[in-house]
Amino acid sequence: MARTAVVAYSGGLDTSCILAWLKEDWYGFDEVVAVLVDVGQEFDLEESITRAKAAAADDVLLVDRKDAFAEEQCARAILTNALYEGKYPLVSALSRPVIAEAVAGIAQDLGAEAVVHGCTGKGNDQLRFELAFKAHYPGVKVIAPLRDRIWTRDEEIEYALAKGIPVVQTAASPYSIDENLFGRAIEAGVLEDPWNAPPDEPYALTADPAQAPPPIEVVVGFERGLPVSIDGEELALAELIVRMNHLAGAYGIGRIDMIENRAVGIKSREVYEAPGAIALITAHQALEDVVLTKDEARLKAGLAQRWTELVYEGRWFSPAREAIDAFVDSTQRLVTGEVRLALRPSVAVVTGRRSPHMLYAADLASYGTGETFPHDAAEGFIRISSLETELHAARERAETRA
Repeated sequence: MARTAVVAYSGGLDTSCILAWLKEDWYGFDEVVAVLVDVGQEFDLEESITRAKAAAADDVLLVDRKDAFAEEQCARAILTNALYEGKYPLVSALSRPVIAEAVAGIAQDLGAEAVVHGCTGKGNDQLRFELAFKAHYPGVKVIAPLRDRIWTRDEEIEYALAKGIPVVQTAASPYSIDENLFGRAIEAGVLEDPWNAPPDEPYALTADPAQAPPPIEVVVGFERGLPVSIDGEELALAELIVRMNHLAGAYGIGRIDMIENRAVGIKSREVYEAPGAIALITAHQALEDVVLTKDEARLKAGLAQRWTELVYEGRWFSPAREAIDAFVDSTQRLVTGEVRLALRPSVAVVTGRRSPHMLYAADLASYGTGETFPHDAAEGFIRISSLETELHAARERAETRA
């Protein structure tokens, strides 16, 4: 019986080499199927197929998941205001469950012996892929060639060239880049030294902020927490994210350079560009500020942090994540309205927000004529609120005298 392996194929250096390795002596598979899942990344399909065929893949399958990715993972990240360690909008972490689910489904249909990913032993993606594989194909054998044998980038480039596999990486430009609808993650090369400033070369979604055009304002419309329009034009979420990537990217918004705590216990230097994600999360938070109650907002902030950690660590398919989603959904019922963003070099600034469901009341908050705040109630509120403080202070004085 033929031994078949199904590979989560990106079209890049690592997974192209893996297609060839799987047929060599240390794995010895008879058939290798490459699955390329479209989650909104920029890629040349014909070039990817050519590269996979050169690496001895028996078949290359394209699975379109752009809209599903936008409407589930990206949507949930916006609703939650998901920023890992306060900075990273989970670009790669969000796409892995979608890709792994598609790969596992095809592997089941083919009766494949193994599913394969291109992650290393020190990365987060091994968790994200393997937990998702197990959720959809229980008991399947998972192979991680870059964990079984350690290859440097230079060794991979040399191997690919020797095998006649066309690659875009070179020793001079060795960046590892992962991208999807929500942004791009850039690693390796000079970025591994946290003292080195990121060069302009690997950026694609964002322009140099120093060369930004004059600032503009855009109005983002929301319904039940989800962005649905830009400047009055209704768009599907995938289209809206792409539009905001272009608008905010022109100002260098969403460039993130951070030292990140990986799930495996090491720190890594990561560079991201996610202009649309950062702009939309900024706008969504601003709308929540005028709609949610104080306790809703406080509870949601704590749960959002845990949500980002769960997704970052590969636990998309977990009861805990689903339970947090249920709470988040309950808070979004009235998060409908508009937010005005000023797009300026490196930053999206909220300059206005409005909703038919605002808890903000100008007549209560105003210091001008006509304000209606019940000032005479404040003294009693303070007296009750200060009781514990006074009792504590009296106790401290008594202990000092004793």
